[in-house]
Amino acid sequence: MSKASTYPGPARGPIDHEVRDQIVAAATKHFGLYGYEKTTVSDLAKAIGFSKAYIYKFFESKQAIGELICANCLHAVETEVRAAIDGVDRPPEKLRRMFKVAVESSLRLFFEDRKLYDIAASAATERWEAVRAYEERIQVMLQDILRQGRETGEFERKTPLDEAATAIYLVMRPYLNPLLLQYNFDYTDDAPAQLSSLVLRSLSP
Repeated sequence: MSKASTYPGPARGPIDHEVRDQIVAAATKHFGLYGYEKTTVSDLAKAIGFSKAYIYKFFESKQAIGELICANCLHAVETEVRAAIDGVDRPPEKLRRMFKVAVESSLRLFFEDRKLYDIAASAATERWEAVRAYEERIQVMLQDILRQGRETGEFERKTPLDEAATAIYLVMRPYLNPLLLQYNFDYTDDAPAQLSSLVLRSLSP
């Protein structure tokens, strides 16, 4: 992540985006050097050149800073997935694209940008709000695809929509969750195509 962004996340205090972004950018860099778990707000204050009290005007805790960084990163994944879905018309192809791009984007975030992995791992372990909200939005995307597929007659209609979306998300989850993804790394080349094909067969009317 080359610069801080202001995607909605846990923050407080004056709406001074320049300072908030400065804190987030410095925190991202510091976490990358020393690790999220080992870094304290006092460490960040020294690194940025602000007082600890001043940082608390914008964020209530270190986790609040981490949540905003995590929310920004997950938003980037979500944006790529949505763009891939919007790029095709037929619901089955939308589902295939969703599997493929979600895995590719998650791999790039969690493994190529190693400085963010520690934060993502903490977020997944502790079930931060940013992670829960992201998972809910992914399931909403799945519901939209399923609804479109039912309208075109390409997907079955017997299974309740929310149940079907949740089940498909659980199939995808090992490749979206950073803690699980590291144990499935050897399968990421083939998993998107194989799993999406299996899911699509199960959705046949």
